[in-house]
Amino acid sequence: MPLVNISVLKGKSREYIKAVADAVNSAVIETMGFPTDDRYQIIHEHEEHCLEYQTRTQDRVIIYLIMRSGRPPEAKKAFYKKVVDNLRRDPGIDPANVMIVFVENHDIDWSFKDGDAQFVP
Repeated sequence: MPLVNISVLKGKSREYIKAVADAVNSAVIETMGFPTDDRYQIIHEHEEHCLEYQTRTQDRVIIYLIMRSGRPPEAKKAFYKKVVDNLRRDPGIDPANVMIVFVENHDIDWSFKDGDAQFVP
């Protein structure tokens, strides 16, 4: 159940954005073992000059996941691979233009509703 921030270039179709979001969500479920209904995504659309990724000028995506610590390196590596494979297939993004960053935190760092820390007894 990571909180997933996905940055894409502005002006893409709804179908494109859905394909990107679905590709990331599918990879999270398949490689990290999260439940299928744990989908927390924020899609950010940026003007081309506001989404800089070294010298890449083509279609590009930056994915930033915040989640509780504890996933093994193998799961993260599998996620990286699955995401770029999914994005290459649909909507056709070159894997060289996909950046992925994980930031981990602790159970106390999450509140889903009502001002409660649901993961902390």
